[in-house]
Formats: sequence, structure tokens, C-alpha cells
Amino acid sequence: MTDPIVIIGSGLAGISVARELRKLDKEMPLTVITADDGVFYSKPNLSNALATGKSPAQLALTPAPQLASQLGIELRTHTHIERILPAERRLESDGGKGTIPYRKLVLALGARPIRLALAGDAAADVLAVNNLADYAEFRRHHAGKRRVAILGAGLIGCEFANDLRSVGSDGEVAVDVFDLAPQPLGRLLPPQSAAFFRDRLAAAGVNFHFSTSIAAIARNGAGFRLTDNHGASHDVDLVLSAVGLQPAVELAQAAGLTINRGIVVDKTLRTSDPLIFALGDCAEVGGLLLPFVMPIMQAARALAKTLAAPAAEPNEVVYPAMPVVVKTPACPSVVCPPPAGAAGTWREQADANGVRGIFENAEGIALGFVLLGEAVKEKPALAAQMPTWL
Repeated sequence: MTDPIVIIGSGLAGISVARELRKLDKEMPLTVITADDGVFYSKPNLSNALATGKSPAQLALTPAPQLASQLGIELRTHTHIERILPAERRLESDGGKGTIPYRKLVLALGARPIRLALAGDAAADVLAVNNLADYAEFRRHHAGKRRVAILGAGLIGCEFANDLRSVGSDGEVAVDVFDLAPQPLGRLLPPQSAAFFRDRLAAAGVNFHFSTSIAAIARNGAGFRLTDNHGASHDVDLVLSAVGLQPAVELAQAAGLTINRGIVVDKTLRTSDPLIFALGDCAEVGGLLLPFVMPIMQAARALAKTLAAPAAEPNEVVYPAMPVVVKTPACPSVVCPPPAGAAGTWREQADANGVRGIFENAEGIALGFVLLGEAVKEKPALAAQMPTWL
């Protein structure tokens, strides 16, 4: 029999490739391998599940057997790939006990939470949410807690902070957010927009501690005592880390594939091995790391066309401007960052109801935008004016 196309990873990237392939070819042998239980869910929904009233079980959209049946795939769950052997076009799993051949290989390995080097006897008790199992663990620990510390005021940290403030547990939950940056969403918002965003979330009860990092975490009765870089102490019941993600590149690196910040791929999503492709949070496409839903969907459609073509005719991914919606109801926000490395200036207009910021180059051409509050209604019109990212 013809060896299958094998996809490692059953998150949005991996399953989207499988779905798009099935639209183009109903019969192609296709295997999806995952280290977890294979349940399909929407990862972006994890950071606002409290507000939407969804339990971890309710966030699970499709059980593995149903998913395999829907897509006509072999879905191997709880399978750990230990090695890729490119010269032999096969994978070794579970300590070399299993061998899986492939015709072409797709790496949809995702990313792992960055773990801070913290001192103290409770450093290992800091939680991070990167998948549904992590979220279930977070909800189990969160039950009945009244004081939560979040490390990181980026996209995920702010979304979780807003979500925790939206629904209390036996009363309101106090939320303290710590970040070394001087503002929230430091990589996305210009200063005036960041101040507006900060004030709106602060009005919703989020306590920000900027230019502040946590150095140590110690057990303190049933909770924890945090010590920051200024020497101040903070007593909390739960600590959630949201300081960012690191592309999962170890498997690809061990196989000899080219690695930079992520797994390096060209515009066809092909790695340095012609039979291996990568997409999603693990992949660096044209120098870009884009851990967002829309880039993943664009990549999945493009890659499926390449894989399904009779002679594997390459199909390049195109990234149009893809605004990012920040799920913070206390301050509705849409950000369309300018292309990486673009030179220009932010021009912000603010009033009591919102902020409209445009990033312009020296010729006055708009390359990016940020919309907060009531200004988010301008998203469709502004998005149509933006240049492509790739």
C-alpha cells in the first residue's frame, strides 16, 4: 500500500490541514498522530471560558473516534514520536517500539509555555494553560480561590485577567498582573492605546504591576507568597504564568532540519527536507512567527493544495493583513500590527469612548492599525486598506 501523508499534531494546525486535504482528495491515505487523547477543541476559547460559562468538558467539540470518522483518517492517540528518520521516511514512536512510515510529513507541533526561572519552594506549582488538559487543571485549582496572580500582561495574560474578573468564585476574584514591561500588550499597542486599555481593565478590577517581575514563590499556608524584583511581597491563592510560548522545535532539530526561532519553512511551508512541511505555532514562515488563528488557516489551505497536487506542485501561502481580536470585553480591542521591520510612526486619536491608531510610513501610507472601545467598528474598512504580511 502507498505510505500515508502523516501529520504530527492534532491541534488547529494539524486538523485544519487534514480537513482541507479531505476537501481536495477523499481517498488519500492520511494519518494524524497526537500525544494526547485527540479530542478536538478551540484553543482560543480557553482564555474566556469562564465568561462564556463553558466547562472544560463543554469546550471539547469532537471526540477522537468521531473526528477520525468524519475525516476518514487514521488517528493515533497517546503516541509519542521520539525520532524522525528523514533518509528512511519513517518515524519512531514510544522509545523506538513503533515504526510509522510516511510519504510526506507535516509537522504541526505547536509551542510550549515559556517557564520562568523562579526561586522558592513553590516554583513548580505555577500553572500554565496551553491545551485543554492544562485548562482543566487550572479550573480544578481555581475553584474557590479568591486571589489570583498572573505573570505576563501580554495577549493571553490580559484575556485571562479579564475572564477571571468577569466571573467570581464565591464572590469576586482579585486579579494581580505582573509584567516587566511598562504597559499591557507591549508588543501590540502604542503608548496612548496601551494607557486606554490599561485604564479600562483597571476599572474592571484588574490590578496591574508594571516594571515588575516575580523573583520567588513560596508556599504560604494553603496559598503562596510572591516576592517581586523590588522586594515587595504579594499573598495569593493561585499563580498562572502567561509570559509567552516557545515553538516546539526539538523533534525537527534532532532530525537535522533548519531551525531559527521556529522550524524554518519557505512560502510553500516546506522545510529544509523536501518531503517534510511545517505550519502553525512551531513554524517560521518567511521570518515570521504568527501564533494566531487566521495565519494557521491560510497556511493549512495552501499546504493542502501542495500536498494534494498530483506532482506536488508547490502552492505558496499568502498572508493578507489579519487583524487580531483581543478577547477583553472590558476593552474591546482589534490590532493589525504593521509588517515586521516596517519603518513608520503611530498616530493615535483618543476620546472617552475609544482609541483609533494608524501606523504610517514616511509617505503617509497606512501599514497597521489599532482600534479600542467603540472604534473597533472601523475594523472592516481599515483591514481592507492594509498591505499583505507575506
